[in-house]
Amino acid sequence: MTHGTVHPGNRAPACPSLRDGPGAPGTLTAVPHADQSPATPPEATAPGAPRPTRVRPVPLADLVGQLGIRVPEGASDAAVSGITHDSRAVRPGDLYAALPGARFHGADFAAQAAGLGAAAVLTDPAGAERAAATGLPVLVVDDPRARMGALAATVYGEPGRELLQIGITGTSGKTTTAYLIEGGLRAAQSTKGGGGRREGGLRAAGGLTGLIGTVESRIGDERIKSERTTPEATDLQALFAVMRERGVRSVAMEVSSHALVLGRVDGCVFDVAVFNNLSPEHMEFHSGMEDYYRAKAELFTKERSRLGVVNLDDAYGRRLVGDSEVPVVTFSAEGRPEADWRAVDVVTGPFDSSFTVEGPDGVRVSARSPLAGPFNVANALAAVVALVAAGTEPQAAADGVAAVAGVPGRLERVDAGQPYLAVVDYAHKTDAVESVLRALRKVTPGRIHAVLGCGGDRDTTKRAPMGAALARLADTAVLTSDNPRSEDPLAILASMLTGAAEVPAGERGAVLLMEDRAQAIAAAVVRAEPGDTVLVLGKGHEQGQDIAGVVRPFDDRLVLREAIERTQAATHRNDQG
Repeated sequence: MTHGTVHPGNRAPACPSLRDGPGAPGTLTAVPHADQSPATPPEATAPGAPRPTRVRPVPLADLVGQLGIRVPEGASDAAVSGITHDSRAVRPGDLYAALPGARFHGADFAAQAAGLGAAAVLTDPAGAERAAATGLPVLVVDDPRARMGALAATVYGEPGRELLQIGITGTSGKTTTAYLIEGGLRAAQSTKGGGGRREGGLRAAGGLTGLIGTVESRIGDERIKSERTTPEATDLQALFAVMRERGVRSVAMEVSSHALVLGRVDGCVFDVAVFNNLSPEHMEFHSGMEDYYRAKAELFTKERSRLGVVNLDDAYGRRLVGDSEVPVVTFSAEGRPEADWRAVDVVTGPFDSSFTVEGPDGVRVSARSPLAGPFNVANALAAVVALVAAGTEPQAAADGVAAVAGVPGRLERVDAGQPYLAVVDYAHKTDAVESVLRALRKVTPGRIHAVLGCGGDRDTTKRAPMGAALARLADTAVLTSDNPRSEDPLAILASMLTGAAEVPAGERGAVLLMEDRAQAIAAAVVRAEPGDTVLVLGKGHEQGQDIAGVVRPFDDRLVLREAIERTQAATHRNDQG
């Protein structure tokens, strides 16, 4: 492990970068001119993830050779022009990856894939016989999921090699940091590095930017709703290929622990990998915090990344500095002197924070987090350091981050003319809930009325601590439903109430239980007076609520606005009466 500052020698010069210098010839084939209005390609209406429009078919024999297996019957004349793990999304010429699942095996749907034009099937020994019944060539490996990412990269012509890839992992702040980095990349490509060159030849490159994460994926200005934080490997490589085809040169991407464990980022080598923090989460998936940490640390291996950017304020971050296989640059929002990059002179406000970034060789630049709270100073500093690691100027990086208008569902204000602050935030972990409440307490002269639920079919160990945190730190704690899924909402509320009851009566606010989330939000609004804050936690950007397997439309931002407007209208009628 190497611990040091960013300099041009940290990365191989052939990698995509924001630095000057000739790169390998690109294969961009669909870059629109400025006077062309964006058009939606016909493929956009097809099932599944976006696909590139121009793909050179790969002989199936080449994929067989990559897998190192026996050549199946019918493989010699076959060619593959796409790959998917979803039988419904198969297109003519696809390799269908039939994976084992919790309830069904993908081979059960091999006939459907064949009917849609699949050229071959990739599966395991358990699915081989069913796949062979289709008459298609069958590629059999012990763990098809583990081979799927590399195959997808081959099928789409290794699109990630032509993109500057910045991956962000951690428990909290991945989405915010990804948006801030993408905003900085946009600013860098539009300003050519802030108008100048610095020693070392760093400056911004042209081209569009991409974003992949929990809320959405972006290809330039086109937005695509996300189904999960990190797409499956087949969809991810197709998305990279679309980005390359449309002129994207750099992408900021959230990397979840699930993605690392389940091979979703196989075939990717990130130019910069960012670690924010680690706290208990996804314990229904991981066996414990050690397993969770090990999953995150996978991003900082030589197979996954070239350079790490690590938060030194986090205990697991300090451990990762020693465990990382790639060079590491550290940052500290608390101003730790041993960090390579530090935030100092931090001034927090109700809606943002300003600070100074100190770096190697006496570098000092002014910076701003466009979102409130000390934790967002850390997210903004992470974004600035990642951008510098990618090759842009420190001040240009800080300016690009500061210019981001906001992040969907992250401390997002709802303003309907009310005399108090109303905020929606995605916080759905104990640490995150506490951080948001403490940050808003500093800027709230009155009381805080907070609404929170816990998701069903997820980590049950955090329910009582979250209930306790809300009861301790809010003046009004309204416990309600989040996405109950298959669980009984009252059972979830009972667990949260247990935690709230453990807070001594003299240290907790008023605690209300309301199963209906809309009614819970309305109850918080009714209590609000001038100078107060209404805070709705847990769902953030989400636009649906999953109850007993049925997802109904529900957007905290819209429901909160409607509750405010109803209350204001009722108050106005009473005043008139």
